[in-house]
Amino acid sequence: MKNWQPGATPVLLQRRAELLSALRHFFLQRAVLEVDVPLLGRSSVTDINIESLPVMTHKNSGYLQTSPEYYMKRLLAAGIGDIYCLGKAFRQGELGSRHNPEFTLLEWYRCGWDEYQLMDEMAELISQLYATRSSQSLVITKRSYADCFMATVGVDPHSAELEQLQQMAVAAASESWAGETRANCLDLLFSQLVEPQLPQGLLFIHQYPACQSALAQLGKNTQGQSISRRFEAFLNGMELANGYFELTDGDEQRQRFNNDLEQRESAGKTQTPIDHHLLAALDHGLPNCAGVAMGVDRLLMQLEGAESITEVMPFSWDRC
Repeated sequence: MKNWQPGATPVLLQRRAELLSALRHFFLQRAVLEVDVPLLGRSSVTDINIESLPVMTHKNSGYLQTSPEYYMKRLLAAGIGDIYCLGKAFRQGELGSRHNPEFTLLEWYRCGWDEYQLMDEMAELISQLYATRSSQSLVITKRSYADCFMATVGVDPHSAELEQLQQMAVAAASESWAGETRANCLDLLFSQLVEPQLPQGLLFIHQYPACQSALAQLGKNTQGQSISRRFEAFLNGMELANGYFELTDGDEQRQRFNNDLEQRESAGKTQTPIDHHLLAALDHGLPNCAGVAMGVDRLLMQLEGAESITEVMPFSWDRC
């Protein structure tokens, strides 16, 4: 048996340690506090596209957390100020060249900032890291979701009829997409048609469709269309991070959670308990803030030119 050995070379393990140290130094210089939150909780996310890993103890059941987001927002509501968390997260059923069930996530929140200020800070962070490995400057661009979508797919994602999107999803995938939701059709078309055409460099895609708002506030674009105030960051075409101008309305978040559970039930997926602690924190008052979660393993892949996530982790799932 040869897979007792780590997947990453000693050199890459050293680079990994240096990256973790550099990330912490970046936030230390900006007086952003590192926080330590639980990996195991009684509830988890309701997002239909994310599956949590259940854990049974001798008396209680719980879930390994898919991100530190809910705990961090409770800290924000308690008045802790700007914070970050660098640690492990878990997602069931995610395994491949860019996925591992256990992975390292960097998540941070800035009080009083919007999503565009947070994009700028993330760009500064990635640029600094790139500068230590290359003499060439990193190309950084920002584009709206609609611009990217229309340039490749040819329709406006905000105004296209659902039936049209379903027909396009069927053409791109299979007949099983004929009755899918607007959000799922857009997600499929984006991943199948748009993502393969994304440029090199660091690209921020913002103003996502309103139906994909998750935990972000809603807003309007310059055409007056409803949009989600969230962004995703892609580094050399690879999805790296997901950020929000955070939703602060507890009632709206409660409704979104319930809508998620209805969709999960319709899809035959496991029902996860709603995090009522988070809702209570939002009801108490979450300050206006922007937050982003970034995959550290994927970042290291891009910095080191690795083809698979197994090359940058000591022990990926196939070696556990």
